[in-house]
Amino acid sequence: MQTFQLKFTGDLSDAAGNPTVDCILDRLAQAPHLRHGFLEDQQPKAGDSTYHALKYSMEIGPHHVAKANGIVTCRPWVKASAFAQGAGDLVAIGRAGIGYDKIDLAACTANDVIVFNSPHGLTHSTASAALLFILGLSKRFPLQDRIIREYRWDLQNDAVGDDLEEQTLGIVGLGQSGQELARLIAPFRIRMIAFSPHAEPATAKELGVTLVGSLDELLRESDYVSLHSRLNEQTRGLIGERELSLMKPTAFFINVARGEMVDEHALVRFLREGRIAGAGLDVFETEPLPLGNPLLQLDNVMLTPHWLASTHRALRTTMAPILDGMLRISSGELPDNVLNPDVRDRPGFNDKLQRWRRKDP
Repeated sequence: MQTFQLKFTGDLSDAAGNPTVDCILDRLAQAPHLRHGFLEDQQPKAGDSTYHALKYSMEIGPHHVAKANGIVTCRPWVKASAFAQGAGDLVAIGRAGIGYDKIDLAACTANDVIVFNSPHGLTHSTASAALLFILGLSKRFPLQDRIIREYRWDLQNDAVGDDLEEQTLGIVGLGQSGQELARLIAPFRIRMIAFSPHAEPATAKELGVTLVGSLDELLRESDYVSLHSRLNEQTRGLIGERELSLMKPTAFFINVARGEMVDEHALVRFLREGRIAGAGLDVFETEPLPLGNPLLQLDNVMLTPHWLASTHRALRTTMAPILDGMLRISSGELPDNVLNPDVRDRPGFNDKLQRWRRKDP
């Protein structure tokens, strides 16, 4: 049987060339016809302190496409330019995560490459990250921590927080992670509302969530606003100055979705001027967050490096279906969670897939 060449983007390895997700080697051991490796020019190098600033802008290029039958990607972009020399051997791209805003699906389809993702692996960890922010902000954790570290016990009275009971949580996007947040926070007896145009009313009712008719209504009523929508052209820039102006001055804003959904300059201004009480942010317009970013100077924000949801368990449960999908592709079968389903009807894609179909003995 011919060898299926599976490549992982370099950000999925450490400086020693080992996978950063511990299930990769075990999962692939069952497929002797599959050979795996990393896109070596994307891998970190020992002692390179600049790598972290580059990994969010890395791209898959034609030279990567030419060497692979399957590519598993985490952070790098997949633009149309990746297929400048065609994709005669590349069958599939697996996105190790749920978001696919960095992948040009139309270009992949035009080049007979199927794309699939792992939509459920980060659901719980993303929701629990939002819950952490909500609890930390409600208890004034940034100031509580500062009091201890700076020996400012005189500020105790300024650090009085509040409980969640009888307050209102507004969930923007009642998809998988939004629903999981509702389940996790329900024991705190907080009122829950959501703006989510495609949400099923029965699902919301079962979760104890009231669907509201507009984002404006949610922003006006909420004491905590938690963003869980998917980034697309409709949600890009969803929260700007007008939207922030609708929030209560005592309200908190949480973003565990995508930084591009929020006007960061407006958010900084509202935080600095006390026009909202605080924020918990795991994502930013520019990543990594530049050292001179004014968010770093604010004492009413909790900041994490787009990694708060990346627990050991979440990384394994995210990667496992991607590896299983690649194993299926390498045997001539279709993966689950296909993002560009039209490709399945293209003769060019089916010709590629047929090459890997196991022949009956």
